[in-house]
Amino acid sequence: MTSAPLQTSRQRLLIVDDQPANVRVMAEALRDRYELFFATTGTRAIEIATNGGIELVLLDVVMPDLDGFEVCRRLKSDERTSRIPVIFVTALEEVDDEAHGFDVGGVDYIAKPIRPPVVRARVQTHLELKHARDLLESLASIDSLTGIANRRRFDFILDAEWRRCARSGAPFSVVIVDVDHFKNFNDTYGHARGDECLRMVAETLRSVARRPGDVAARYGGEEFALILPETDAVAARAVLRHLLDGIRALAVPHAASSCAELVTISAGAVTLVPSESTQPASAVEAADRLLYETKANGRNHARHLDVTNDVRERITATS
Repeated sequence: MTSAPLQTSRQRLLIVDDQPANVRVMAEALRDRYELFFATTGTRAIEIATNGGIELVLLDVVMPDLDGFEVCRRLKSDERTSRIPVIFVTALEEVDDEAHGFDVGGVDYIAKPIRPPVVRARVQTHLELKHARDLLESLASIDSLTGIANRRRFDFILDAEWRRCARSGAPFSVVIVDVDHFKNFNDTYGHARGDECLRMVAETLRSVARRPGDVAARYGGEEFALILPETDAVAARAVLRHLLDGIRALAVPHAASSCAELVTISAGAVTLVPSESTQPASAVEAADRLLYETKANGRNHARHLDVTNDVRERITATS
């Protein structure tokens, strides 16, 4: 159940309380500024929060199935919901209760009876703090030169998407990319041109990683990577062709390259169905081995391994 939002861009709040009177008071205090979602049980609250988009939870402590403390604990233990601020709304006044709420991950308490000005002020404060934290985290996860994800962000998303695909049995593809003879490029054209080249390559990777969940990252130096969750072998090979075509279309001169007159890339890629007993590092290592195989065999192409069907394919640009 959701309120009818006046603006879809408004921040989304989840109000969790089994007492209709409390829900009405909080809804009246907040509906003009936010898009509101409601739950009357802890189980339903977790379902709504897990579906995504919720930016703050106002959570009653005493409820018929899971109490608020347990709901908060579960939200904080799930990567999908761990960053959502939880404000407890409760009539409990014991110091031990408050301490327990903070221990399980709550950020604040609002005491009953509910006072609308207090609710609005606390919500606004914690949404502003969340925005600041999200901004800092985003800046810490972005490569400053290219503007795409950095290695830290790559490792984090790789683990999360690997586990998600393992749970659902979905295919997963990972690509490791290297700019061919990039040291020679820097030596010939200078580091400023080299930096610009890396930015152009990064933007091309970003252009082929277009679906939700896809990630283009700078892996290190002139190496890049793609995370392609829910991408089977056919789709992965199509992405590789688009990537090779896109790099060729940049038409960046590279007189110091032994494999082409323009900037080119080499890539190694694997597609498999993850299992909970394996680690994503194994897929990255396999893609890296294929990259070195590509570089040892003339560069300027990609090599792909479909692990499930044990099929290898050499992929080149089509244009």
